[in-house]
Amino acid sequence: MDWQIEVNLDNNDIEAKIEGILFAAGEPVQISRLSEMLETGQGAVKEAALRLKNYYSFDRRGIRLVMTENSLQLCSSPEHAELIRRTLEKRKPPQLTQTALEVLSIVAYFQPVTRAYIESIRGVDSSYTVGVLQERGLIEKSGILQVPGRPSLFCTTNLFLRTFGIQSLEELPGLPEVAGDSDSRSKIQSAIEALSREEEQSDDNSDIREQGDLIEDDNGQA
Repeated sequence: MDWQIEVNLDNNDIEAKIEGILFAAGEPVQISRLSEMLETGQGAVKEAALRLKNYYSFDRRGIRLVMTENSLQLCSSPEHAELIRRTLEKRKPPQLTQTALEVLSIVAYFQPVTRAYIESIRGVDSSYTVGVLQERGLIEKSGILQVPGRPSLFCTTNLFLRTFGIQSLEELPGLPEVAGDSDSRSKIQSAIEALSREEEQSDDNSDIREQGDLIEDDNGQA
């Protein structure tokens, strides 16, 4: 019995420390960093975070713990999004434009990709939109393709995961089979539709996660 009490106290201590760090940070904190500072394994950090996440959800608390593959963050409960918006007089961020969603879908489902690959599918120059998505923190450079010209490779970020309310890329909606595996246009249209549905489902959370404006300017450049 005494051993069980000691274990519970240790768990509560880890949870309290994680909660305090995430609250003070106000942004994602790497699990590896938490593990280092708490002097415990990453597995213990993840287990404590999951207990906190379940506690917030099951008790219908006003905050939620968002977990991605390698980081943790506290955010407001989505059911209180409208109340928080009105209280803080925050403007609801606009949704992604079709152009931005097209590019983001290509990167999300076929990453890592080059800008040339994106443009080969879309059929138009996409440098502006790629730049916008980089500025918004939804995609980032992940390396160099070892071919003449050494073009940059792009992939999605942790902010992309949080924005769409998922913990890993494996949780992205699956793409339906299309006739002819070489039909890239059909595949990417399916990707756009899937990501659009995901964006609509996570729209109520977008303010609370502080993702910022996720669309191009009013000029509607590609």
